[in-house]
This record gives sequence, structure tokens and C-alpha cells, in this order.
Amino acid sequence: MKKKISFVFCVCLSSLSFAEGGNKQVLPALNALPDQTSISGLSSGGFMAAQYHIAYSENLVGVGIIAGGPWNCVASIPGNDLTPKLVSATTTCMDPCKYSWFGCPETLYPNSRYLSELAKTEAERGSVARLENLSDDKVYVFSGIKDKTVKQVVVDQTVSFYKYLELDGSAIRYDNRVAAGHGFITDDLEDNSCGQTEKPWINNCGFSQAQRLLEHIYGELEVDVKELSGELIKFDQTPFISGEYTSLDNMGYVYIPESCRSESCRVHVALHGCRQGHKFLGDRFVKGTGYNETADANQLIILYPQVKPSSIKPLNPRGCWDFWGYSSNSLPPYHYYKRSAPQMKAINQMVNRLTSKPTNEL
Repeated sequence: MKKKISFVFCVCLSSLSFAEGGNKQVLPALNALPDQTSISGLSSGGFMAAQYHIAYSENLVGVGIIAGGPWNCVASIPGNDLTPKLVSATTTCMDPCKYSWFGCPETLYPNSRYLSELAKTEAERGSVARLENLSDDKVYVFSGIKDKTVKQVVVDQTVSFYKYLELDGSAIRYDNRVAAGHGFITDDLEDNSCGQTEKPWINNCGFSQAQRLLEHIYGELEVDVKELSGELIKFDQTPFISGEYTSLDNMGYVYIPESCRSESCRVHVALHGCRQGHKFLGDRFVKGTGYNETADANQLIILYPQVKPSSIKPLNPRGCWDFWGYSSNSLPPYHYYKRSAPQMKAINQMVNRLTSKPTNEL
């Protein structure tokens, strides 16, 4: 499925010469490889990555799900339409036994078998991609032993979900033995200690998670660079926003290695967690998670879509990605898990922009 990165083209200097501190610019068309895209995310971004993988798998080669549950997790309990989706999101999909006084039976966990059958039904309806597309994809899943925010019993069900969809066991890497709190993992001594769960939710556990998950998806990679060659660019997300409840920020980031100005590169989408978007951390997640260092050495463009907090329309005060239905104002009919979901459509359109040819191609 992999292609040689050989296409050479010219890119208008005006679209790439701006620096990260300047005004928002148009997301550039870079003729990136259309069939080598992958996606990953932490926490709500992990849930969104799982949803996007099922919805748009025809264009993906892999997914990284860090402290995230399975696709459409809040629908885990068959026939339970009375519990508000937000309640299911914060209990079943994060801490299933949060309000249980009688132990922690598996009946309270996300029901990955039921969700796999539901995914098959939605694929037959065409609301998500054909599940056959998953057959050659790679899946990286991570859960820290000390993560009390999204419990390991939830993330276990993410792995089970893919197994029920008959992915080969070698395609799935499950890191669940690290004594990590809730956060993205790095080897940077300036980050939180491994077991913490605190702002900015980036923890030093002695390895680069970005490098690890990207290597699982793409195979052996070159070691991370120490000094970046490319540019981190702010771009205007508004052309990709549809609907009044998306909670998408007006701006996003993209990191473009220097080599990707003249060669066709692969695209990886990196999704922040709750309270990690630009409005909370500025560019801390974008600069401090190690994606750019791996990308620079391996001809990868990193797309960082951004969600902003909103207090009323919709109710999303922590700036989380939508995995429970706020993009339809938390009212049925729900479509947060479908191709038609506004956040997923926006991500897909951003990727399509990056994989399209520059208009000034010679």
C-alpha cells in the first residue's frame, strides 16, 4: 500500500513563507499522498480518532488511540436511550464504576461486542466506511496504569472492539504496562512526571509516544531530529466549519517539513485532548508532544485541528472533541459517530486540502 515519495512540485512561496507567529493563512495544498494518511489523539481526541478511523477508513492506514474508548462508546448499552449521552461519556466511557456501590461488574464497561455489530450495521447503511478497509490498517492503543480519568478497563474495550472486527493481532499494539497518568507521553525531562494527571497533560515516561505510534503505523522510521527544518503554520479553519454547534476553533496548526515542499509526503492528524487546544495551552501540545521531530525526519506532515471551549452553544466548556453528541446540541438524531458529523467532515476536508495539487503546479 505504500508508495515511493517521489512526486516533485512547486509551492507558491506566499503560502508557505509565513511563520507560526503571523496571521492565520489558508491551509496549503501540498499534493500529499492521499492513501497514506493516519490519525491519533489523546483522551477526547483518542475517542475522536477511533470514530474517524471507522468513518473514513478508506483513506487511512492506521490510528493511534491514547486513553480513548471504542468507536461510538456512549452507545455501549443496548436499548439504553434514556441515559443522557454526556452521562454515558463520563461514566461508561471514562470511569464505568464511578457511581457503583456494588463492585465493578463487566456489565458496566463499554460493550465492545455490541459496538462492533453496530459498526457493521452502520457500514451497511453507508454512514461509515466499509469495514473491509480496516484489514490492512495498524492500530496503536495506550492506557496508563495510573490513569484515573479514562480507566484501563475502558481502553481494554477499544482493543476488543478491533478484535471483534477481526483485525489481525499483529496489527494491534496495546501499551498498557506503563505507570502513566492521564496524558501524552514524551521523553522530555521538562514535562510532568510519568504518573501525574495535571496540566498540560504531557508526561515524561522516558519514550516518545509520537515516534512509537507512528512507527507502528508506518514501519521502521528514522530517529527524531534534534533541530526542526520545517515550519509550524497557523491556518484558518473557518472554511471547513459547517453548523453552529461544532465547537471548532477558527484556527488550526500544520507542521510542514522542508522536504515536503518539493516531495509528496504522508499526512498524520494529531488531535489534542480536553483543555489542550490553543485556547487553553497555546501551542504547547503542538510543539511539545514530539510529533514534529518525528515528522521532520520521516517526510510526514502533521495536521493539528483545534477545538475551542464553549459554554452554551454547544455545552463544551473544556474544549473536548465530540464523542457524545454536542455537535447536534445533544439532541437526536445523533451523528457524532458518522461520516456526516461536522467535526469529522471538517478533518476530512482539511486532509483533502493537503493531498490536493497546488494550483500553481508547473
